[in-house]
Amino acid sequence: MGITIAGFETRRIGVADGVELTAAVGGGRPALVLLHGFPQTHLMWRHVAPILARQHTVVCPDLRGYGASSKPEAVGEDTYAKRTMAADIVRLADALGIDRFALVGHDRGAHVAFRAGLEHSHRISHLGILDIVPTLDTWNVLHGVSAAVAFHLYLMAQPPGLPEQMIANSADAFFGHFLDTWSTGSRMIPADVRSEYLRACRDAVPSIVADYRATATIDIEHDQADLDAGNQLTMPVTVVQQDWGRQLGFDATATWRPWATDLQHVTTQAGHFMAEEAPEDIATLILDLVRR
Repeated sequence: MGITIAGFETRRIGVADGVELTAAVGGGRPALVLLHGFPQTHLMWRHVAPILARQHTVVCPDLRGYGASSKPEAVGEDTYAKRTMAADIVRLADALGIDRFALVGHDRGAHVAFRAGLEHSHRISHLGILDIVPTLDTWNVLHGVSAAVAFHLYLMAQPPGLPEQMIANSADAFFGHFLDTWSTGSRMIPADVRSEYLRACRDAVPSIVADYRATATIDIEHDQADLDAGNQLTMPVTVVQQDWGRQLGFDATATWRPWATDLQHVTTQAGHFMAEEAPEDIATLILDLVRR
């Protein structure tokens, strides 16, 4: 069966034509949905989810294109648009009988959560964002040699073909690089979980690249349209980040402020994989968010 989150049931649920999401579900209402990042699966929430499940129904899906969820071929630019992936999450909630829910995303999942918050605000009561800036701002804050920290964004933004081939030919080295360099401790991601992350990513190279390619194309268009229209996140929003503003030379709180009417911005001493490094802290921040 593989690694699971203790006390959670694994379910596979259809969310679109030919697309099913695999999700771990546990706890009692009200509902919290947790979206994973790169290069991970829903298992990144294995420490946080049981804490939250003492008070909430907690749903931890693998995103479209990742883990055990469907990996449709990117037949158009919208297949892995965050708009499409956000709609998956709303339909997942529908299938589980969940009307309104708090949504928290890390890394790639945070981009999906951000888009869901803009387009499905009537469904999302609270929004938690872990360690990103919005897609449009991501490209704007990367410049000069400091942009090397995000070399993978530029690689996977290239037209189909070369990125997929290069990554597939050295998948474990590529994905393992991020697990190693973004970690702050060797025991934070144990060997069995690391092996599962690598296997899952190895099996999903085309869809992972398509997800990132969308971030350099259609996702920018959607963000720009919302910014031009003055659309904002109207629910309480908590953003938790490493101190990227200091590292890359921008004001992180000011970057987020135009997007959210009720914003709490927090920097953490934990590394990028904060839900695995500091699960109690992240669980507390999430619980504080849903009480707002």
